[in-house]
Amino acid sequence: MLGVSLRDQIRNEEIRRRTRVTNIAQRVAKLKWQWAGHIARRTDGRWGLKVLEWRPHTGKRSVGRPPTRWTDDISRRVQNTYVQLWTSIG
Repeated sequence: MLGVSLRDQIRNEEIRRRTRVTNIAQRVAKLKWQWAGHIARRTDGRWGLKVLEWRPHTGKRSVGRPPTRWTDDISRRVQNTYVQLWTSIG
């Protein structure tokens, strides 16, 4: 599209700016947070919220670190926002 090669050493951000293509990682993160907000506001008892909090019951624990769930990411983000709010106030 731009006639750019790797030898030109142009950063991805610059190429995205020139072509007006969005970063897919940022787009996916935005959609994830929109969906999480949508699910959090629901009160009709559908399975979306239950799926977020579901943990399978197996006989043995797997070796290593447990996989990160969406709820872990959301709670970490809310906690960081809360801390930033308090540090900016005080």
